[in-house]
Amino acid sequence: MTRPAEAGGEDHIPVDDAQFAAREAAGGYALTWRAHGLAYGIPAAIAEDLALDRTVVINVSRAVLDDARARFGQVRVLVVTADPEILAQRLALRGRESAEDIAQRLARAAIPVAGEDVVEVRNDGARDEGVARFLAALRRRS
Repeated sequence: MTRPAEAGGEDHIPVDDAQFAAREAAGGYALTWRAHGLAYGIPAAIAEDLALDRTVVINVSRAVLDDARARFGQVRVLVVTADPEILAQRLALRGRESAEDIAQRLARAAIPVAGEDVVEVRNDGARDEGVARFLAALRRRS
């Protein structure tokens, strides 16, 4: 991701725009997308884990779900949701986005994610409860 390491947030491998472009051109990413002024990529090395039938968990944009389905075949899409008021509060507390950016994210979050492979995970309560629900959904076999 082209977000600097010191910016906080998700665990990621920070790269600058030139490094990202070079890795992308060399096939270093299984999936890439751009959002919020940043470039995001999932390392191509996940193909090895998938070939060994390992579970791989990746956090991607809704915009690349169809690409992920086409590239990886069997996927389970865990859509983590929260009431709009809670989501707005959490986004504001992060301090990374403007009020306009938060409004746009809330609008996108209101659009349902379609597919037989989609599992909704509610995350309205305490962090531990959300983590437990996520892990339960991840462990559930289709």
